[in-house]
Amino acid sequence: MLDHGLVVGDGVFETIAVNDGQPFALTRHLERLVHSAEGLGLSRPDLGAIRQGVAATLAGQSIPFGRIRVTVTSGPGPLGSPRGAGDLTVSVISEPCPKPPSVSSFVTVPWARNERSAICGLKTTSYAGNAKMVELALARGASEAVMPNTQGLLCEGTGSNVFYVVDGTLVTPTLASGCLAGVTRALVLQWCRDELEVVERDAPIEILREADEVLLVGTTRDVQAIERVDDRDVTAPGPVTRRVQQIWANESVKNFDP
Repeated sequence: MLDHGLVVGDGVFETIAVNDGQPFALTRHLERLVHSAEGLGLSRPDLGAIRQGVAATLAGQSIPFGRIRVTVTSGPGPLGSPRGAGDLTVSVISEPCPKPPSVSSFVTVPWARNERSAICGLKTTSYAGNAKMVELALARGASEAVMPNTQGLLCEGTGSNVFYVVDGTLVTPTLASGCLAGVTRALVLQWCRDELEVVERDAPIEILREADEVLLVGTTRDVQAIERVDDRDVTAPGPVTRRVQQIWANESVKNFDP
């Protein structure tokens, strides 16, 4: 009970999608886990042991769709902010889960992501703020909460990246906005650039009031069309969103570890 991850949220994690019993984009997720751990000042996790843990937690299970949670904390520590001197704590857990729908909605929230935070761009276990935002979204009948950064620029969802379409161009905030470098975000950018006009560009969060189409992307969401933003109805899926969904469906089955 004295693990510093539990005491002060001093840890990092990754969630990996499972499709037909296979983890998707495991290498990319583990690379980001290392980036987050080193960014938080933790020692480098043993990725070989984590891969063994992933294989072990999936063995003997039938998971048509699900997720794996890999958590790394700084280990046992005192009842305060300073860390202990012990080894990292590492856990790997899998579970089946329902596949999110291809169309959903979200609300924007007044709380900002701090793009100058000490943990900006790191996937840490300090998710209490995200939990509060998601509960607000669920209470309003939506599945996700999307926030600005401290400058009022569109940033990200609590567990997703945001894309939108203006005049046929697919746009997503830059990493300088403070958003997480999502694995799905990176693959959408990579796979769609040859067929669509795609740009990374920052804009005020109010752009969502004008966008022709809005999408969320994430580990279990894949590419999700958004039909409602706050009180505004949006065409979902629109033509660009449908094309992104098609590209994702075609590319993601070619290689489980792209």
